[in-house]
Amino acid sequence: QVQLVESGGGLVQAGDSLKLSCTASGRTFSSVLMGWFRQAPGKEREFVAAINWRGGSTSYADSLKGRFTISRDVAKNTGYLQMNSLKPEDTADYYCAAGPYTMRLYAWEQYNYWGQGTQVTVSS
Repeated sequence: QVQLVESGGGLVQAGDSLKLSCTASGRTFSSVLMGWFRQAPGKEREFVAAINWRGGSTSYADSLKGRFTISRDVAKNTGYLQMNSLKPEDTADYYCAAGPYTMRLYAWEQYNYWGQGTQVTVSS
Protein backbone atom coordinates (compact mmCIF):
# COMPACT_ATOMS: atom_id res chain seq x y z
CA GLN A 1 0.00 0.00 0.00
CA VAL A 2 1.26 3.44 -1.02
CA GLN A 3 -0.28 6.68 0.14
CA LEU A 4 0.12 9.83 -1.93
CA VAL A 5 -0.76 13.27 -0.63
CA GLU A 6 -0.86 16.23 -2.99
CA SER A 7 -0.75 19.93 -2.24
CA GLY A 8 -0.11 23.26 -3.90
CA GLY A 9 -3.18 23.79 -6.03
CA GLY A 10 -5.14 27.00 -6.05
CA LEU A 11 -6.52 29.91 -8.02
CA VAL A 12 -4.04 31.88 -10.11
CA GLN A 13 -4.06 34.26 -13.05
CA ALA A 14 -2.84 33.49 -16.54
CA GLY A 15 0.93 33.78 -16.75
CA ASP A 16 1.49 32.86 -13.11
CA SER A 17 3.46 29.90 -11.81
CA LEU A 18 2.47 27.17 -9.40
CA LYS A 19 4.36 24.29 -7.82
CA LEU A 20 2.53 21.12 -6.83
CA SER A 21 3.89 18.62 -4.32
CA CYS A 22 3.22 14.91 -3.90
CA THR A 23 4.50 13.17 -0.78
CA ALA A 24 4.59 9.37 -0.74
CA SER A 25 4.48 7.03 2.24
CA GLY A 26 3.91 3.36 2.94
CA ARG A 27 5.35 0.45 0.98
CA THR A 28 6.88 2.54 -1.76
CA PHE A 29 9.65 0.08 -2.65
CA SER A 30 7.52 -1.56 -5.33
CA SER A 31 7.02 1.72 -7.17
CA VAL A 32 9.49 3.15 -9.65
CA LEU A 33 7.49 5.80 -11.48
CA MET A 34 5.76 8.88 -10.20
CA GLY A 35 3.45 10.52 -12.70
CA TRP A 36 1.21 13.53 -12.90
CA PHE A 37 -2.13 13.48 -14.69
CA ARG A 38 -4.86 16.07 -15.00
CA GLN A 39 -8.54 16.01 -15.77
CA ALA A 40 -10.70 18.94 -16.75
CA PRO A 41 -14.50 18.81 -16.47
CA GLY A 42 -15.99 16.77 -19.29
CA LYS A 43 -12.59 15.70 -20.61
CA GLU A 44 -10.46 12.56 -20.49
CA ARG A 45 -7.67 12.11 -17.99
CA GLU A 46 -4.51 13.48 -19.56
CA PHE A 47 -0.87 12.58 -19.01
CA VAL A 48 1.26 15.50 -17.85
CA ALA A 49 4.68 14.20 -16.83
CA ALA A 50 6.46 11.29 -15.14
CA ILE A 51 9.77 10.70 -13.40
CA ASN A 52 11.78 7.56 -12.69
CA TRP A 53 12.39 7.60 -8.96
CA ARG A 54 15.57 5.57 -9.25
CA GLY A 55 17.48 7.43 -11.94
CA GLY A 56 15.55 10.67 -12.26
CA SER A 57 14.79 10.47 -15.97
CA THR A 58 11.71 12.43 -17.00
CA SER A 59 8.99 12.34 -19.63
CA TYR A 60 6.49 15.01 -20.63
CA ALA A 61 3.39 15.40 -22.69
CA ASP A 62 4.48 17.03 -25.95
CA SER A 63 2.07 19.91 -25.52
CA LEU A 64 3.43 20.78 -22.07
CA LYS A 65 7.14 20.30 -22.53
CA GLY A 66 8.94 23.57 -21.87
CA ARG A 67 6.36 24.97 -19.45
CA PHE A 68 6.11 22.17 -16.89
CA THR A 69 8.99 20.54 -15.01
CA ILE A 70 8.81 17.39 -12.90
CA SER A 71 11.36 16.69 -10.18
CA ARG A 72 11.78 14.74 -6.98
CA ASP A 73 13.48 14.94 -3.59
CA VAL A 74 14.30 11.35 -2.71
CA ALA A 75 15.18 12.11 0.91
CA LYS A 76 11.77 13.71 1.43
CA ASN A 77 9.86 11.10 -0.60
CA THR A 78 8.33 14.01 -2.44
CA GLY A 79 7.74 14.72 -6.10
CA TYR A 80 7.07 18.13 -7.58
CA LEU A 81 5.42 19.59 -10.63
CA GLN A 82 6.56 23.11 -11.44
CA MET A 83 4.06 24.82 -13.73
CA ASN A 84 5.04 28.06 -15.44
CA SER A 85 3.24 30.45 -17.77
CA LEU A 86 -0.09 28.98 -16.80
CA LYS A 87 -2.99 29.29 -19.20
CA PRO A 88 -6.74 29.00 -18.65
CA GLU A 89 -6.55 25.71 -20.58
CA ASP A 90 -4.45 24.31 -17.72
CA THR A 91 -7.44 24.49 -15.39
CA ALA A 92 -8.06 20.96 -14.11
CA ASP A 93 -7.83 18.60 -11.18
CA TYR A 94 -4.23 17.42 -10.95
CA TYR A 95 -3.37 13.95 -9.64
CA CYS A 96 -0.09 12.31 -8.80
CA ALA A 97 0.30 8.57 -9.20
CA ALA A 98 2.85 5.84 -8.50
CA GLY A 99 3.50 2.46 -10.07
CA PRO A 100 6.03 -0.06 -11.35
CA TYR A 101 8.25 0.67 -14.31
CA THR A 102 6.57 0.55 -17.68
CA MET A 103 7.40 1.90 -21.09
CA ARG A 104 3.78 3.05 -21.29
CA LEU A 105 4.28 5.59 -18.52
CA TYR A 106 1.88 7.97 -20.25
CA ALA A 107 -1.05 5.59 -19.67
CA TRP A 108 -3.02 6.15 -16.49
CA GLU A 109 -3.99 2.48 -16.20
CA GLN A 110 -0.33 1.55 -15.63
CA TYR A 111 -0.28 3.24 -12.22
CA ASN A 112 -1.32 1.45 -9.04
CA TYR A 113 -1.71 4.28 -6.56
CA TRP A 114 -3.26 7.72 -6.77
CA GLY A 115 -3.40 10.86 -4.70
CA GLN A 116 -6.60 12.65 -3.81
CA GLY A 117 -6.08 15.35 -6.41
CA THR A 118 -5.55 19.06 -6.12
CA GLN A 119 -7.49 21.67 -8.05
CA VAL A 120 -5.75 24.22 -10.25
CA THR A 121 -7.80 27.09 -11.64
CA VAL A 122 -6.23 29.60 -14.01
CA SER A 123 -8.20 32.79 -14.58
CA SER A 124 -7.79 35.04 -17.61
